[in-house]
Amino acid sequence: MKILVCISKTPDTTAKIAFTDNNTKFADAGVQFIVNPYDEWYALVRALELKEAGLASHVTLVTVGGADVEPIIRKALAIGGDDAVRVNADSADSFFVASQIAAVASEGGYQLVLTGKETIDYNGSSIGGMVAELLDMPYVSLATKLDLAGNMASMVREIEGGEEKLECALPLVVSCQKGMAEQRIPNMKGIMGARTKPLTVKEPVAVDALTSVVGFELPPAKTGVRLVSADQPEELIRLLHEEAKVI
Repeated sequence: MKILVCISKTPDTTAKIAFTDNNTKFADAGVQFIVNPYDEWYALVRALELKEAGLASHVTLVTVGGADVEPIIRKALAIGGDDAVRVNADSADSFFVASQIAAVASEGGYQLVLTGKETIDYNGSSIGGMVAELLDMPYVSLATKLDLAGNMASMVREIEGGEEKLECALPLVVSCQKGMAEQRIPNMKGIMGARTKPLTVKEPVAVDALTSVVGFELPPAKTGVRLVSADQPEELIRLLHEEAKVI
């Protein structure tokens, strides 16, 4: 069985965020980029665990982006992916990205497609569901556990107030979150081997983007804390009625 793992490049969580061109583009100068943690720590590592257990034969990585994404792909390959596909396109539109991933998945005959629950920059959480729809496959979101037995997958996912256990026949698309696996650090052997692992570059399929970025806006700066003396409850009530804002 072949597994396809979706990989995305995201800014490090400690990066200072700024925008250029009248707040229409992300200013990436000096920003350190990483593999999206949900993709790396949970989707990729769980795919590798399934392969190591003899339940999968091959793990391929796929990403949509320009040549600047390749160092990120190589890091993911160092963790243990067998090969990778980069679709040579740069788009923030979820439907466009999902369409490119679906095209790669359909050509490669993958029985399981794994993705992180969301990226830490856009937090869209939409790619997995779109990919599943485009491939006409079942989709399970927010999975914390995934096991395989023959042609069946058993999963656990979080729902409001508890957990839900599911079983589904392959092929299948699953988005992964915390609990699915534990982070792995690439070792020197993996880093050296990643340099020669196959990385195929494909041109994008013709798809019209459904959305475009109009502009970015930083959240408002935090304001100071208002302290009210314990012997002035009337003032506290007044502030709550007149000045407090519900976020």
